[in-house]
Amino acid sequence: MTDLPTTDSPATEFDLHIRKSMAWHFGADTGSPFWLAKRDSLGFDPLTDIGGLADLTRFPDVSAELRTVPVGDLIPRGLKDRVFRVYDSGGTTGSPKRIVDSAARAELLVWARERLIESGVPAEGDWLHLGPSGPHVIGYDVSRYAALSGALFHTVDLDPRWVKRLLGDGREDEADLYVQHLLDQAETILTTQKVAVLSSTPPLLEAICARPGLYELVRSNVKAIIWAGTSISAENLRMLDREFFPDAAVVGVYGNSLMGVAPQRPAAPGDTHPCVFEPYPATTRLELVDDAGRPVPYGERGRVRLHLVAEEMFLPNILERDSAIRVAPRPGSPVDGLADVQTYRAVDDVRVIEGVY
Repeated sequence: MTDLPTTDSPATEFDLHIRKSMAWHFGADTGSPFWLAKRDSLGFDPLTDIGGLADLTRFPDVSAELRTVPVGDLIPRGLKDRVFRVYDSGGTTGSPKRIVDSAARAELLVWARERLIESGVPAEGDWLHLGPSGPHVIGYDVSRYAALSGALFHTVDLDPRWVKRLLGDGREDEADLYVQHLLDQAETILTTQKVAVLSSTPPLLEAICARPGLYELVRSNVKAIIWAGTSISAENLRMLDREFFPDAAVVGVYGNSLMGVAPQRPAAPGDTHPCVFEPYPATTRLELVDDAGRPVPYGERGRVRLHLVAEEMFLPNILERDSAIRVAPRPGSPVDGLADVQTYRAVDDVRVIEGVY
């Protein structure tokens, strides 16, 4: 599939992208076995009945099937010559969901890096990622940000599923020991290496602040802190930004394996929230909806509904585990913003354990 738009200033441009994508994902020679097998049972013809964004809710939410589908069936036949990677979701609401990913993600990451730089992340300088690598996609994403900067990329690997298991079993003391083990490694790197950008999660950043020696290393040397992975309260975000790290850019990234990333957008006139996330306009729409599936007004909280319309993955009408406040687009942007993202405490009768990621 070619000629994908990079923005949709007119409201109809993303609709045109969707119509092109229907021909791609449901074409016998280009679509994936996963979607081609579903075409006859949809109850409508995606080639003729899907005209734009408003029609994507006609598709079923297939996210639960991503837990068990053979991942090869997700690869479009038109991309059979590409090399694909497999990434998992965090397993927060049960067995992990899997996606496939190839070189197309590079365009998203270039765009996301530009947003990070606009928000104060330095364009140069080495990185430390204190967070998961595989099977989560964030480790790859952050490594690409560093590579695009020509930077060295230090890592301290985190297994968030182990922490969630410990917490779920009531073994908080063991979880705390594991966190200290991670911080020991981070302190070794920060003591001996020059790090400009630290990527981690709110719980781990809070743990850093409670450890004086490590906190001083971060406060004195790191120019930007990127947080992602778990929700954070407005007060805790204010404390990180203004009290603990006032001389560093503190920048959020919202996302997951299914949707990709929605980095914090540059402040827009009239913004009342300290952090507003913005998804990649070329392929992604995040709607905030009420319990009946209707979009909520600006300024109101709703559950996140994802529509991902990319060349290698088509995931329409996916209800996410999160809620957020709907924010009007910034000038020149075709997509709504999301603020104050919080995690549902129960999704499909499954208790959500965020842990440290």
